[in-house]
Amino acid sequence: MRTGTRPFLLMLVLVLGCNGSRDQLLADLQSPRPEVRALAVKKLAGQGNPDDLVLFTRAAKDLAAIVRAEAAVALGESQDPRVVDLLGELLEDSDEEVQGRAAMALSKVKNDKAKAYLTLQYGRRGRATRQVIVQALKNANVPGAMAEVVAAEAKGQWDRNLLTLTEGALPERVGAAEELGKSGRPEAVNRLLPLVRDSQVILAAAAVRGLGDAGDKRAVGAIALLLDESFPELRESAIIALMKLQDPAAAPRLQAVAVEKSAVSPMAMDAILSFPRTPETDTALCAVTLDGAPAEALAAGQAMRSRGGCPLDPIGERLSRPATAASGLQAVLGLGPTALPLLPKVTPWLNQNDATLRLLAVEAVTVVGDASVVPQLQKLYEQEAKGLEELRTDWVSQKLPENYSAEFDPSAPSTSPHVHGQAGDERVARHASLFERVKALNAQRARASGRPVVKPRVPTELFDDVEPERLVPLATLLRSLGTLRAPGALELLKGFSQDSSIPLRTAALVGLTHLGAEGVAIAREGMLEPERDLQKALAQALAESGPEGQAALVELLPKMGGEKLLVLDALTRGSGAPASASAVLQTVVTEGGPEAALAAGLLGRIQSKEAVPTLIKALDETNSVARRDVLLALGTLGDAQAAEVVSRDLFHDLPEIRAAAATALKRMGATNQGESLDALKSDYFRTVRDAAGAALAKGGTAAEGAR
Repeated sequence: MRTGTRPFLLMLVLVLGCNGSRDQLLADLQSPRPEVRALAVKKLAGQGNPDDLVLFTRAAKDLAAIVRAEAAVALGESQDPRVVDLLGELLEDSDEEVQGRAAMALSKVKNDKAKAYLTLQYGRRGRATRQVIVQALKNANVPGAMAEVVAAEAKGQWDRNLLTLTEGALPERVGAAEELGKSGRPEAVNRLLPLVRDSQVILAAAAVRGLGDAGDKRAVGAIALLLDESFPELRESAIIALMKLQDPAAAPRLQAVAVEKSAVSPMAMDAILSFPRTPETDTALCAVTLDGAPAEALAAGQAMRSRGGCPLDPIGERLSRPATAASGLQAVLGLGPTALPLLPKVTPWLNQNDATLRLLAVEAVTVVGDASVVPQLQKLYEQEAKGLEELRTDWVSQKLPENYSAEFDPSAPSTSPHVHGQAGDERVARHASLFERVKALNAQRARASGRPVVKPRVPTELFDDVEPERLVPLATLLRSLGTLRAPGALELLKGFSQDSSIPLRTAALVGLTHLGAEGVAIAREGMLEPERDLQKALAQALAESGPEGQAALVELLPKMGGEKLLVLDALTRGSGAPASASAVLQTVVTEGGPEAALAAGLLGRIQSKEAVPTLIKALDETNSVARRDVLLALGTLGDAQAAEVVSRDLFHDLPEIRAAAATALKRMGATNQGESLDALKSDYFRTVRDAAGAALAKGGTAAEGAR
């Protein structure tokens, strides 16, 4: 063979091979397997044949997301302006991977229409796609890509809400008023202020809530006047707005609401407590301590403990007269140890015939914490116990059975006279077998989760002659003796820790938490009881009792099952968790759910550096309800290795998440996210703008942005 024919033959083989391969790829486009169709699209795109554009257009409508994603890439590689609209449709695909591929494909077309699609869809997509859109615009050489899309999103939201406020139906106007307020723009405040007096109460209330979110203190005066209105919804909205505006000048008006003992009084109390400390807020809290309803007076007094207490002379005057003694005792109950000088005026009320005043006096001397009153309390306990002795005496001399007899045991095979013959016997056996299988499965699940099986408490009486309300004085005295560590209190409360009465059992267990390691060891077992009110009171007492009680709660946490939230809430409200709790709290974060939010916050409080990888991993869960708390916890821990992961949430579609991410970056001292943070300074939402601005400011703080 002549050597000149060799190149010709080689070329012929290559052509025939390519045609054969192409025919196979065209056949693969009809394959029932999505991955085969996707690979065929990818290989055809690599051949660069302009005639294949119609094939890619058809593949863009495929039912499988993997095929649509490859089709988007292929359409982008063509750089044909005719595919822009189709890529715009793929940018709205239900699958995020398809959205991202479509965004990058549009960046390759590089015309104004493609850029418009990317800019428009930024405000409509989730975090992952928003991040890809910004990168796509950068690839298309768009200057200030993120700043441009953020500003466009903000403008679209503003225009839409403004139009809805003026032309929408009433429910739509209500939503628009709140959304305009969240923008924090001066123009929003100007438009919402006239609406606070609108005849439509729901619209006026929405405008008030919007003004609260706007953060402009110009609205404080107009909102405070609404506290005199008779519409509950309007008053509630006004209180919420004043709480957000944080202007202590509103404290006197909120004080008037807090002492009126109405349905909104607790909200007014919370608002005053949220204000920064000023002479006005101290005066308001002391007034509520004296004249508020018991719950509000207690909260106000407890808040004033850390501020040095309230003037004692007015309280002393109240204590000197029976008609006003109740309010004086309530004030002492709130102020606690800061009211110690008033103890001589409180103790006489321990001997009064009025049961209500006597009970208040017992609680008041207990929180004051002076052990000199213990003998009087012991005497009162003896009198109360003696008065109940006859009522609580067992009138059944024999011990009640703790097991079912054979004919009443629900787990035993049925011997019903209505079931006869072989069919009946088979049915009984089948039911018994099913019951045993259910019990075994439940026991297996309990063992797997490490939870103890809580059995119902066996009644010691057929009928209790004493109403729970009648036992409250005795329960109060038991709790007081434990709190003041009275001599013999440990043995006394230990005896009541198994009492059949829930009020007495709860009081004994709470009292035991004040009696050192032995008391805590006994009390902690009560956390495994099924009574939720008992668990809640005991969890709070253990959390407040110090390191031993907190350690007991942490140790019990894996066994609590669905009650983990209760334990975590108690630790959060208290002084936190011990440093040894890190591993347990990380497990809770890994499990997810609302419990993960509280666990993440606690990890931040105890400065658990080893929890950083766990918290970073938790951010992989895109729909986690704890995402904001995890971000803030990472910021509190201040580990710069988390900065890159946290910065991704600057693209999140929820403003509270964007604000939390900016706050976290500020706290961890991250300095390489300036471009994204600067872009967020034009965000629609005020909280995001504040957090981003604080993160960029060297001496600023992002705390307000993450609220």
